[in-house]
Amino acid sequence: MHHTTLAQMAITALIVALLPLSMAWISKDTSRYRKLVWIAVFLTFDLIVFGAFTRLTDSGLGCPDWPGCYGLANPFLAHEEIRAAEALQPTGPVTMVKAWIEMIHRYLAMAIGILIVAMLAVAWYRWRKSRQAAYSPGYPTFLFFFVCLQGAFGAWTVTLKLQPVIVTMHLLLGMGLLALLTWFGGRQDQLLRPASAMVARTRLATVRRLALLSGLVLLVQLFLGGWVSTNYATLACTEFPLCGGKIVPEMDFEHGFHLWRELGKTAAGHYLPFSALTAIHWVHRNFALVVVLVLGWTAARAWTMAPLRPVARAIVAVLALQALSGIATIYLSYPLLLAVLHNAGAAALVLLLTMLNYRAKFLDDAPAAQ
Repeated sequence: MHHTTLAQMAITALIVALLPLSMAWISKDTSRYRKLVWIAVFLTFDLIVFGAFTRLTDSGLGCPDWPGCYGLANPFLAHEEIRAAEALQPTGPVTMVKAWIEMIHRYLAMAIGILIVAMLAVAWYRWRKSRQAAYSPGYPTFLFFFVCLQGAFGAWTVTLKLQPVIVTMHLLLGMGLLALLTWFGGRQDQLLRPASAMVARTRLATVRRLALLSGLVLLVQLFLGGWVSTNYATLACTEFPLCGGKIVPEMDFEHGFHLWRELGKTAAGHYLPFSALTAIHWVHRNFALVVVLVLGWTAARAWTMAPLRPVARAIVAVLALQALSGIATIYLSYPLLLAVLHNAGAAALVLLLTMLNYRAKFLDDAPAAQ
């Protein structure tokens, strides 16, 4: 790619990042650094939702190269190449609309990367001057390398032509980035507002174990949900609770859960059988029951503790909406809005469970510090 194009993309990404950076700078918050972290959390949540929209509108190859679009900085400059590709395949992966969706997704991701670089720079600068715990550079340094890894998977998503395991890992890393930033935001809140609530240590230990278990269960479900989406298996079952008129339909687990293969193909290069898609859908659907039970029980135990009750209440509400939106996508033949909301619900559960884990840890540590 030409150096001019890279420079144009860098300038565009910086312009996109200037608004959230300015919001943090002019904030009346007692800590602008804390404000910057929470703005990054908000934008990462938005990026995950927009990434779902990109995937669900088949826009992942709207620009079939990376990081630009036909070697250029944006679809406006690549207008001729995109129109030529669209003329050859009017219903193909490249259209002007899909190209813009894909490039907006990339620029939003780049802007978040710039915010994390800003966190890293501020942390190192302030740490060298004051050695304040709030500016310890270890965590933002880890975030920087993590977002670089996420960017690499974003590139491979395009260059490997939407290979399901790569796209699913890209989704999981996006959720991981949201969790890491949320944890970091909780840490900044803690440093500004030391704990004062005393809670029963025995009950708190139980909640901490359940919250950790819930996180692991949700991680499995995120993989299964991503695997459904990236393999386009959402409508493999068009009724609920049955699938194909049966409780246990005909399923091909071997091909369905073979990780390294092309989109829509088996490892041998043959077309993926429908029974493989059924297996992918059926496992995600049924594991959702485990998620509801484990997260529901965790929220119920956390509800009994006043400092954790607001998060527990939010988890219950999102969990209920998530179950309803999942069932609705089946009965309403996979409408785009519902599918995007279902992905947003998954991201919200990641954010809330991270908050619950951090707050439980924070409360557990607080009495010993007093």
